[in-house]
Amino acid sequence: MLLSHDDSGSGDAVLLLHAGVADRRMWDPLVPALSHTFRVIRPDLRGFGDSPQPGEEYADADDLDALLDSLGVGSAAVVGSSYGGRVAMELATAHPARVSSLVLLCSAYRGLEPSAEDAPVLDAYGQEEERLLEAGDLDGAVELTADTWVRPEAGQDVRELVATMQRRAYEVQLAADEQDPPPSMRRIDVDPTALSVDTLVVSGAHDLGHFRTIAAHLGDQIPGAELVELDWAGHLPSMERPDAVLALLLDVLRDDPTVHAP
Repeated sequence: MLLSHDDSGSGDAVLLLHAGVADRRMWDPLVPALSHTFRVIRPDLRGFGDSPQPGEEYADADDLDALLDSLGVGSAAVVGSSYGGRVAMELATAHPARVSSLVLLCSAYRGLEPSAEDAPVLDAYGQEEERLLEAGDLDGAVELTADTWVRPEAGQDVRELVATMQRRAYEVQLAADEQDPPPSMRRIDVDPTALSVDTLVVSGAHDLGHFRTIAAHLGDQIPGAELVELDWAGHLPSMERPDAVLALLLDVLRDDPTVHAP
């Protein structure tokens, strides 16, 4: 299955991977400027946006490998937000030649259990989300997700877009679960110490504690990784302050820290 995607601009390839509460629309504010310098590819992963979720075994990393192959792209700088960060590391693990560098924005990661302080917060969210979905209360689940992952400072437009994208994901994934057989994701375990590409790990000072811990862990374990904390950011910095994240990405992707100097 070929992922639904947008492909714009020319130059070195940049692959943008969305968060688990979003789809490729989350990158809308960044693409026009990025595509002036780069070839920007942004897919909807299976079960999100316009990419269906057939009843079969799959791995997001394999889907991305097939997408890049179909586009004639050998390797790309990969920028992943939250769930997209985890998928970016899985791509670098399963298909290392595809990844020239990594930017991990408030990344998810399977290899670190939440602390005793963070676990109740995440468990409460997961249990309430499951309860609402089982009760058929899609509106309630969407509102819960927006409340949990969007900071009030991000603005109503960001909250509404997250709600729209999350509703779409729920609709696609709930429909997929009714298939016989349902979709089955093949797990790809990531060893951060084995990642051998230039990596920037970005943490939000106002993110949930578990994700700040993940960022610190990845910054310590990925060889040569740089860890940056954004003192204004929550969990979705590219949506909260797109201009600031755009400047950061341009500096990193062009490997020129003076690119924004007066």
